[in-house]
Amino acid sequence: MVWQQVYDPFGNMFISTALGAVPVVVMLAALGFFHIKAHIAAALGLVAALAIAIFAYGMPAGMAGNAALLGGLTGLLPIGWIVLNIIFLHQLTEQNGSFKILQDSIAGITQDRRLQLLLIAFAFGAFFEGAAGFGTPVAVTAAILIGLGFSPLAASGLSLIANTAPVAYGALGTPVITLAKVHGYDLMAVSAMIGRQLPFFSLLVPFWLIWAFAGRKAMWEIWPAILVTGASFAASQFFVSNYIGPELVDVIAAVVSMISLVSFLKIWQPKNIWTSVSLKGHEKDGGEGHVAPPPVVHPRADVIRAWTPWAILTVFVFIWGLPPVKAWFNGIFAPSFPISGLHNLIEKMPPVVKTPHKEAAVYTLNLLSATGTGILLSAIVGGLVMKYNPLQLVTQFFRTLWLVRYSLLTIVLMLALGTLTRFSGTDTTLGLAFANTGVFYPFFGTLMGWLGVALTGSDTASNVLFGGMQKVAAEQLGLSPNLMGAANSSGGVMGKMIDAQSIVVASTATRWFNHEGDILRYVFFHSIALACLVGLYVTLQAYVWPFTAMVVR
Repeated sequence: MVWQQVYDPFGNMFISTALGAVPVVVMLAALGFFHIKAHIAAALGLVAALAIAIFAYGMPAGMAGNAALLGGLTGLLPIGWIVLNIIFLHQLTEQNGSFKILQDSIAGITQDRRLQLLLIAFAFGAFFEGAAGFGTPVAVTAAILIGLGFSPLAASGLSLIANTAPVAYGALGTPVITLAKVHGYDLMAVSAMIGRQLPFFSLLVPFWLIWAFAGRKAMWEIWPAILVTGASFAASQFFVSNYIGPELVDVIAAVVSMISLVSFLKIWQPKNIWTSVSLKGHEKDGGEGHVAPPPVVHPRADVIRAWTPWAILTVFVFIWGLPPVKAWFNGIFAPSFPISGLHNLIEKMPPVVKTPHKEAAVYTLNLLSATGTGILLSAIVGGLVMKYNPLQLVTQFFRTLWLVRYSLLTIVLMLALGTLTRFSGTDTTLGLAFANTGVFYPFFGTLMGWLGVALTGSDTASNVLFGGMQKVAAEQLGLSPNLMGAANSSGGVMGKMIDAQSIVVASTATRWFNHEGDILRYVFFHSIALACLVGLYVTLQAYVWPFTAMVVR
């Protein structure tokens, strides 16, 4: 029997919205304010979501359980699979000492921690976002930063802040392509529109990142390097998104940004070298931190060997992200399992969609094409290059699995919560609350995208969830549908730093277990502040600069 979603079960939008927010509030309060361990907080949020879905929204209990199951499976593959294997690679490089050589080689470019942060967290992270997405950039950059000596809070929080501007074009443009495909937007038009919103923030975020790390004065000391990093990324992002397409926006912009920064540092270095590895004002959070000793100069052959596992990782991740490669692997092995008692048994209803629409619930075991598999193979190849024997690799893999067991459990529970709220319609109730804001809709519609990513952990999922609603609301209010569809994705990128799975990925990569609440409290202000700035920018596009919302090619 088909169950139709109800978005205002009590005939009072205020009460329905309050109830719809309960699961998220329970989880975030437990995590951020009551200092409860992440897996327990996620379990509490899931229990609350089940209760609200079944007893308040009238969702059949069996459907609710199956939706949570589907989310849990998604948590294992692809998200958990990425986390496990990137930590596996990091462990291998630490065990044989090559990571120390890599650390020294980066310090050889610059010993200034602010510049290292620009290079690794922003530019290098953007490359991994563009090539793979789905948690990979935070896992990689946080692991590298902690290896470079950054305090756990700095490595975790700053990796999350840096991984914002590239998110809309992550995984070879998946969020934009999905938005266009699912909701009928013109792909190039919406890609160009996002490319007229995000470049401003691609320029702003590097400044914001260094300000968050070292303070305003320290930020202005290196403003030329920040400007080079951000401007080269922003200009490339604008050009590729408007004139080529969404697939390679981040990859090209990240490479241009990295080359520009490294080249600039050959002719310019700051007068004062910043050596602190802790956040300004948080020196005692996550350890005292330390001032790094001068880097050791290693032979070129040793440096090449130290970078080889990460170069192999880059190649594998990029290849695994290519659509033809994914399609080929999926043609070999990618069995699909419709979730019995859930698949095509739930209907989305207007005004979220124009006509009732059945929701598919299919779990695809795409193990071969999963990004985590590419990372695992790169770790194995890199391990063999580092002279590990097969037995040592297997032993270290299972040690890593034990190390991250609670993090994997947390990701499973959080994805179960997010999937249940999507199928029950509770997150749509929250979105509708934003949609009923009239003339302020460009601002709050942008925040709807932020909310979608904060709840689901994915800009792609947020676009699927709210992309249709943005189109309908924009047409009713006389706004550009492309503008608001793009705003959903652009606003969503700022929610990436507070979504639960990203926070768990960061805490796992830095091995700062049971401190997810500390990370959440630190990044929350940055997330909401940047999201509001995106909302204001979109509002200006809608009412003050309407010519920027016109796509001309």
